[in-house]
Amino acid sequence: MSEATRKVVFIIYFCAIIAIRVYFSRQVKQNKITDGRKTQEEKLFLFLAFIGIFILPLLGVFTPWLEFAAYDLPDWTGWIGTGVFLIAIWLFWRSHADLGLNWSASLEIRENHSLVDTGVYHYIRHPMYASFLLWGIAQALLLHNWIYGLFNIVSFLPMYLLRVPQEEQMMLDTFGEQYRDYMSRTGRVIPKFPHSSAELG
Repeated sequence: MSEATRKVVFIIYFCAIIAIRVYFSRQVKQNKITDGRKTQEEKLFLFLAFIGIFILPLLGVFTPWLEFAAYDLPDWTGWIGTGVFLIAIWLFWRSHADLGLNWSASLEIRENHSLVDTGVYHYIRHPMYASFLLWGIAQALLLHNWIYGLFNIVSFLPMYLLRVPQEEQMMLDTFGEQYRDYMSRTGRVIPKFPHSSAELG
């Protein structure tokens, strides 16, 4: 897969992600927030993730400014990146769809919030974060650049490591033993299989 094709694939998938997020953001707009826990630290990490996930790859695709940091991978890695990104998009969409009006972009509990443990949430507690991790892997395989190819996953990990414990504590405060039981049955971003408790983070 040529560099030009890889960039076109990335932009098409990138636009699909944006469309999904905009659609579901409008769906939940009228659902009142009853508990918000966003911190200054989280805002900083969100900003860094925004740079790595949105700004740098667009600069890399549409300008030559970062070409000095390019690296070489075999052409076939672009096809793997395409497949991984497609899985990430499906998981991103499915996560929003399964959460419905419970979804929020930040650490928030909404009015009439319910604990979702069906769909992809039957297997993992944080499929949306899993989709971002897959997106980061796909970006590195599609955009062969040490800066805009890799900074997605590099910038996302600090936010993941900060936010997941806070989010799970918020859910424990809200749902108590119901959520604790749910945690025992699922993995964070990797499905928990029988006799396995491997989790990321």
